Amino acid sequence: MSAPVVVVRGLSWGYGAGRARVEVLHQVDLEVAAGELVALVGPSGSGKSTLCHLVSGLEPMPRGESAVQVGGRPPARNGDWAVVAVVPQQHGLVPGLDVRDNVALPALRAGGDGSAVDRMLEMLDLRHLEHHDAVETSLGERQRTALARALVLRPQVLVLDRPSGHQDADHVDLLVRAIRDATDAGSAVLMATHDEDLITAADRVVRLSDGRVV
Repeated sequence: MSAPVVVVRGLSWGYGAGRARVEVLHQVDLEVAAGELVALVGPSGSGKSTLCHLVSGLEPMPRGESAVQVGGRPPARNGDWAVVAVVPQQHGLVPGLDVRDNVALPALRAGGDGSAVDRMLEMLDLRHLEHHDAVETSLGERQRTALARALVLRPQVLVLDRPSGHQDADHVDLLVRAIRDATDAGSAVLMATHDEDLITAADRVVRLSDGRVV
């Protein structure tokens, strides 16, 4: 097994203060190595999305907190998508841009060409939608667009928060192939999911309950 790229040590996290404080995660330890697909499973409210947000940088850690390390550094908010790419539950697509331009955003920022964009559009059955406004497509199509965008640079770390929630069986198969392709190419993948097909495709399953690894 490769050295861990994602390292979480003793992570506790909550919100609010005093008697109103709500603790979400309790002393969580987790590692994800390069080329490893880890499925994060557990009931709704167990802390899966919060952990994904903290690893990806969508939720900032308190200043000076080092319980989460990605590539030896704290995760950066709005960081380099070649380092950490994320598919949040709300997809995060840019209104007014078509499917192709949304998928291409990380590649354009990195100065890449369109070949990787074409490959992802084909892989995730989006070619016929490439010139449609991304936010006017179906929820499943938006979800696949967000995954294509996350995969286009073959990131060092890929964080997926329930990436198949709006897919039919055929499109889940496409997602599994795309995610496994990224993993086999060396990405460290952390994926929160309830989907048995994605869980079966994982190299390892980590279970959360009430904010604790069980």
